[in-house]
Amino acid sequence: MCRHVYSVRDDMSSHRPLKSIGDQELALLRFVSDAGHVTVGQAAEGFGQPRGLARSTVLTMMERLRKKGHLARKLQDGLYHYAPRTAHGTAVREAVRNFVDRTLDGSIAPFVAYLSEREQVSDEELAELQTLLARLKNQRRLKS
Repeated sequence: MCRHVYSVRDDMSSHRPLKSIGDQELALLRFVSDAGHVTVGQAAEGFGQPRGLARSTVLTMMERLRKKGHLARKLQDGLYHYAPRTAHGTAVREAVRNFVDRTLDGSIAPFVAYLSEREQVSDEELAELQTLLARLKNQRRLKS
């Protein structure tokens, strides 16, 4: 398997904060992350076609993700290859942060209330939430 090295900086500043992304862009970023790197044609076929998206739409989305700092682009053999510059988890955390800040006015209480009413919370997810709460309590204790 051929591995390509992508510049961490690409042509975008690595010091700029990441811009928020929408649901479709997040799904496309997951597709690229799972593949490791893709051309626009590969993304159009594997991601776009099942969703009824034109190749030009996928290209526009990939370029938006690149300009927002989520994808790197490298020209190889006349084709641009795109690879993630950020971990998918980083993009998800940023999307959640933006949702809480914009939609919930910075309050996590409605989000936690939603989780408490949700019946599909697995034992693993519940354990992870408990670990996160313990970490938050510890950080607050250290600040006091």
